[in-house]
Amino acid sequence: MMARQESPAPPDWRTTGERIDTLIAASGSGGAVARERSEELVRLVADFYGAGLERLLDLVHEQGRLDDDVLAALADDELVAGVLLVHGLHPYGVETRVERALESVRPYLGSHGGDVELLAVTDEGTVRLRLLGSCDGCPSSSVTLKLAVQGAVEAAAPEITSIEVETAADEDTGAAGPLVPVDSLFARLHTESGTAGDGATWEVVPQLSGLEPGTVARVGVGTMRVVACRVGTDLFAFEDRCARCERPFEGATLARRLGGRSGDAILRCAGCRAHYDVRRAGVCLDGDSVHLAPLPLLSDGATVSVSVPAAVAR
Repeated sequence: MMARQESPAPPDWRTTGERIDTLIAASGSGGAVARERSEELVRLVADFYGAGLERLLDLVHEQGRLDDDVLAALADDELVAGVLLVHGLHPYGVETRVERALESVRPYLGSHGGDVELLAVTDEGTVRLRLLGSCDGCPSSSVTLKLAVQGAVEAAAPEITSIEVETAADEDTGAAGPLVPVDSLFARLHTESGTAGDGATWEVVPQLSGLEPGTVARVGVGTMRVVACRVGTDLFAFEDRCARCERPFEGATLARRLGGRSGDAILRCAGCRAHYDVRRAGVCLDGDSVHLAPLPLLSDGATVSVSVPAAVAR
């Protein structure tokens, strides 16, 4: 009996863009003309497939099949949404995508008594935000919170040119919030570490890049222990300490809440069996008024960085 041939593993599409850049750079060794031809080839192929995607969406719309459910499915698929963004075909406008990005970081901000408000998206591509509340006693400062918010917004709307973040202090003094060029938002992720400001440091954690969905990993970041969970395509990080028994999350598992929705994720401590809602910034579900200590986490598709207090970074 012929053995069944296993299908080859799918390519890691997250690194495809980097590979294209590398190949174009390599072609530059053949001179300026060779590089220009390589760039033109990539541009023509992208335009060709972009035109095909646009026509495909037109045909689906003409058949009456491009309803709200289909649009939502396209927007929620990370790969499809990314391709549509490249070609200017994303079903949601910039403002809607920014609002959805802010929703994704509100649980973390809420765990520290904060929130974020979208003020405007200007015609020039500037996103104006207001950071609300405070993070007193949090190892991550308002600067770190800003970076977490900006990272989510930039990933959802890469066409924006800058992000302006106001805080309560800015409002009291009448000063405008700092303008942050989008190109600089993830620059710190390509170095070994970067200072997040005000006592926090971004540390690259290679072990988290390949974390499989539904799994838990305990890693060291400097002298700090961190527990990370991947839920679908989303990654979450907390201090590796149960808020109830104060022991590390050795043997902890992820599970879906009984009767919960798809995508729910509950982290269970193997020691005291406390249950924490991962998506709601680690709030305890057992009636205790405690929650885990979430850590800001940013990913540029190739690397994952976690913000930790500078005192424990090394």
